[in-house]
Amino acid sequence: VQLQASGGGLVQAGGSLRLSCAASGSIFRINVMGWYRQAPGKQRELVAAITDGGSTVYGDSVKGRFTISRDNAANTLYLQMNSLKPEDTAVYYCYLGVRGSTYWGQGTQVTVSS
Repeated sequence: VQLQASGGGLVQAGGSLRLSCAASGSIFRINVMGWYRQAPGKQRELVAAITDGGSTVYGDSVKGRFTISRDNAANTLYLQMNSLKPEDTAVYYCYLGVRGSTYWGQGTQVTVSS
């Protein structure tokens, strides 16, 4: 399984970005996909996750601002990020959890300027 994340960049506070994560390889239908992020000097934290059935969970710091979604037919995960804040600056990693294994994408940098 391979995951390719894209969509990061530099944006001003209050702006929006949309991250994408394309999965390829032997992907079983029953799985969970999501995003973690890691800022310099901080631990990796959960941003959001979504099951193949559409159930979602969000980190407290992004609730109401970020929306996770997925296209099961295309094996692609999305993260719509609105009202971005400087504290959202981090490397964002997508992941896929399936049959007891976890696969990670390479990370995409999101930088929010004040």
